[in-house]
Amino acid sequence: MEQNELYPIFLKVSQLNVLIVGGGKVAYEKLHFLLKSSPHAKVLVVAKSFTSKLKKIALKHNTPIMFGEYDKSLLHKQHIVIAATNNSEVNKQIYTDSKAKNILVNVADTPKLCDFYLGGIVTKGNVKIAISTNGKSPILTKRLRQYFEEVIPNNINELTENLDLYRETLKDNFSNKVLQLNKLTKTLLIK
Repeated sequence: MEQNELYPIFLKVSQLNVLIVGGGKVAYEKLHFLLKSSPHAKVLVVAKSFTSKLKKIALKHNTPIMFGEYDKSLLHKQHIVIAATNNSEVNKQIYTDSKAKNILVNVADTPKLCDFYLGGIVTKGNVKIAISTNGKSPILTKRLRQYFEEVIPNNINELTENLDLYRETLKDNFSNKVLQLNKLTKTLLIK
């Protein structure tokens, strides 16, 4: 059985520069889910034209859009690039240019040209769960996201806040803190 070898990380995209190249349905989807998860993400969207939905969400989040064709000068000071044009040659060029500058890149719907995937994300307050199928099945990722959104209780954030307050009261060393928190939260897994 093949194993998913991706390493999940949670990026502070409000502190990183993200470039999305494309203005159509796929670019909208990438921007929508990025801003849904991280409403203060620093994103620039560049394309020759934009759908009305993309323009609307960009306006709502104060996300700048720039009319124009892709040029590698757009990569200056970018940390993450998402290529979402409807032109596979342009997407490949974005990939090549990004790799040459050591910028993380995702070419939409082209797993072999991706340093990372934009998986499913479930957010309930401070609790965030990322879901990946290793780029194999976006629809399964979507269904798992919907499932977890239903089964994770809405008051999970209250529990998170209370555990944080409790953790702050513990004066022991790190190992003992972990031991006490493990005892306290063990019942969360009892079915």
